[in-house]
Amino acid sequence: MVVGMKHLCVLALFLLVHGGGSKGVEGAGECGRVPVQRMALQLAPCASAAQDAQVQVSAACCSAVQRVGRNPACLCAVMLSDTAKSVGAKPEVAVTIPKRCNLADRPVGYECGGYTIP
Repeated sequence: MVVGMKHLCVLALFLLVHGGGSKGVEGAGECGRVPVQRMALQLAPCASAAQDAQVQVSAACCSAVQRVGRNPACLCAVMLSDTAKSVGAKPEVAVTIPKRCNLADRPVGYECGGYTIP
């Protein structure tokens, strides 16, 4: 749990330093009007599970992935974001989280960068 809080603090600090990743609010991106970097905060409970495929995915992580995963483009953008990478998330592991959560409505087969959501 201490490691998870450490990652959350690093993520929050990163967002403060980089202004939340906002590049203007006029247009909508992958996550609508919410910047991807800010949306990444919602997936903070997934930090450990996104680093190691052997780590059990928490209920809080699965809930967040289900919520964000309603928009597969947003989920993908968050998993591949600089924010996720800055806390040690590995994209090839992160894309397995929806399956590891046993989410029935996960975006199976969605192309996420060079990865496919199983």
